[in-house]
Amino acid sequence: MEQGVAPFFMFVPHFPLNNIDLIKKQVTMNIDFITLTKDNIEKEHICCAFSDKKCQESYNLKKEWLKRQFENGYVFRRLNERAKVFIEYGPAENGWVPVKADNYLLINCFWVAGQYKGKGYAKALLQTAIDDALQQGKDGLVTVVGTKKFHFMSDTKWLLRQGFVACEQLPTGFSLLVKKLNVDAPNPTFNESARTGECPDKKGITVYFSNRCPFAEFHVMSSLKETAAKRNLPLTIIKLETMEQVQAAPTPATIFSLFYEGKFVTTDISACMDSRFDKAIAGK
Repeated sequence: MEQGVAPFFMFVPHFPLNNIDLIKKQVTMNIDFITLTKDNIEKEHICCAFSDKKCQESYNLKKEWLKRQFENGYVFRRLNERAKVFIEYGPAENGWVPVKADNYLLINCFWVAGQYKGKGYAKALLQTAIDDALQQGKDGLVTVVGTKKFHFMSDTKWLLRQGFVACEQLPTGFSLLVKKLNVDAPNPTFNESARTGECPDKKGITVYFSNRCPFAEFHVMSSLKETAAKRNLPLTIIKLETMEQVQAAPTPATIFSLFYEGKFVTTDISACMDSRFDKAIAGK
């Protein structure tokens, strides 16, 4: 088998019409997944922004971030197509989200987009994470979503249908979802720093971001700077570059979070753009 390629197998119960016996039939779903590693990442795409020339530097920074995370057990698995069909996860103890979830796997980005929806790819990707959690003796999986749909976060309703449950919700609209494999394990929790929905800087715009997303660096350092300057607004940019910074962040959305006058506004990176900023602020 080619290195880095993971076929997906699913056991499906088949009930004969006479209901006399139960036969378990192995069905091979011909889904060609690739797991990125430090050895193949240079030649493989990472699903987002691979054709966006203006974000090329940000794209490369995401690859560099991934290389460092691979050393901590991080997984990036995608469909072997030119498509946005992928999942990212790793040990929550090394997670780039301000949560306490010892012995869980933390799911970060998890996307199935466009024509690839409704074909079983999401369930197959999620099952690979569950299988890894079982193999590693983890207590379960945990992820951060929006109580309502948030930009750059997984589909909350879909995850709930897959057996995740909300174990904590914040007034800012973030939910912590858990799928336990060990029912006696303690619930994950948000860190105290992320619970208030406020950041220390109370003047103008404050943004927290990291290289977890290949769009973030360009739009913060270019688009948002232009947007703030045009409105003569103070701008504080805080790039999260260490796990310690992330664990102390005032937001669970460490890909990108925009605050205005100290209050959380949005996870939507497009709010950096001149044409989107005012609408984002007016919505709060």
